[in-house]
Amino acid sequence: MKPDIVQRLEQRLGRQYVRQRLAIEDDHRSRLDSRRPDFFHLESWYSIHALIRNTLKLTGLYSRGRKNAAAVELRRNEVALPGLPVAFDGFTLLHISDMHVDMSQAAMSCLIDKVQDIDYDLCVLTGDYCGNDFGAQESVLREMARVRGHLRGEVYGVLGNHDSLRLVPGLEDLGIRMLLNESVSIVRQGEAIHLAGIDDAHYFRVHNLASACANVPAEGCALLLSHTPEIYRLAACAGFKLLLCGHTHGGQVCLPGRLPITLDAQVPRHMGAGPWRFADLVGYTSVGAGASVVPVRFNCPPEITLHRLCVA
Repeated sequence: MKPDIVQRLEQRLGRQYVRQRLAIEDDHRSRLDSRRPDFFHLESWYSIHALIRNTLKLTGLYSRGRKNAAAVELRRNEVALPGLPVAFDGFTLLHISDMHVDMSQAAMSCLIDKVQDIDYDLCVLTGDYCGNDFGAQESVLREMARVRGHLRGEVYGVLGNHDSLRLVPGLEDLGIRMLLNESVSIVRQGEAIHLAGIDDAHYFRVHNLASACANVPAEGCALLLSHTPEIYRLAACAGFKLLLCGHTHGGQVCLPGRLPITLDAQVPRHMGAGPWRFADLVGYTSVGAGASVVPVRFNCPPEITLHRLCVA
């Protein structure tokens, strides 16, 4: 890694955090290189990609699955939040997750077409910009630049389990403010909501909700960005009003009726896609705009989501 990138990361996040995150990445990369798969995670079975692809081709389903994966849908979600400042009644968030841009270029072109004619106040990205774990930064950033060029206004994001910390400087140079166990205040007509984001809690497990909400007032209206819904209990206990996340792909390959075969997340199945609630926490799990492992989808269309906030 270039020394200036290391310096930028350490100045921003601290030496200990950067070394910890990169050490986990390097260990994961070495295990992938030695082809020792984690039996509990399909995403680790890189050697199985060709088998899945060829099986789908033999059954005549591959081209249909690729076409499905490129047809990104726009979903709308009304979110009633207790304690939402009146100035934010009607505030709209464009939520994009799991783009996997280096293996989902057709989906990204469709996504770009979708965002041209929609109105929103803020865009949030909930991780997994890379398709292959720690894919080539140049190609990922090049495709992210193409997408970012069509997103208006402020854009905030978090990292996913496919994303290297090394991407952060490049993403921020594109105008995407990354929230790594941090928060920002969004001010409107003298009132504020607080947007927090955590680093990946699924694989890297370097999330820190205490740091993420350290600057959030006790009675403030706080929204949390996380790659995975798996921290829903912690988010509810920390007093967050809304959790926006992704990771599950909604199963990506589902049975009729959008019944997922697997979610690769330790959550109740109803939290695997779409809106849900836990205690006082309102949540939404995006099924993602891209595809992982193999660029196909069945009974689970890719999506981007417009969340319209309203006073409960």
